[in-house]
Amino acid sequence: MPDTCHFQVRRLGGTVVLIGLVLGVLVNQWFLAISAFAGVNLLQSSFTDSCPAEYFLPGCSDEDGTAAEDPVAD
Repeated sequence: MPDTCHFQVRRLGGTVVLIGLVLGVLVNQWFLAISAFAGVNLLQSSFTDSCPAEYFLPGCSDEDGTAAEDPVAD
């Protein structure tokens, strides 16, 4: 994953966690499941080096929709 994707995925993960926490505190405790899902996804991606967000974030995927490979990592 290119460096710019790492930053985008981290920003997205942090935003989802914070939104889930705020909604969980202010609206309904079931919104905390959003934060739990984001945490599980981040944990999974640390082991597999694959994150579903890579396919949806601009600049992280190729034109055909597959995740772009980091040219430095081999």
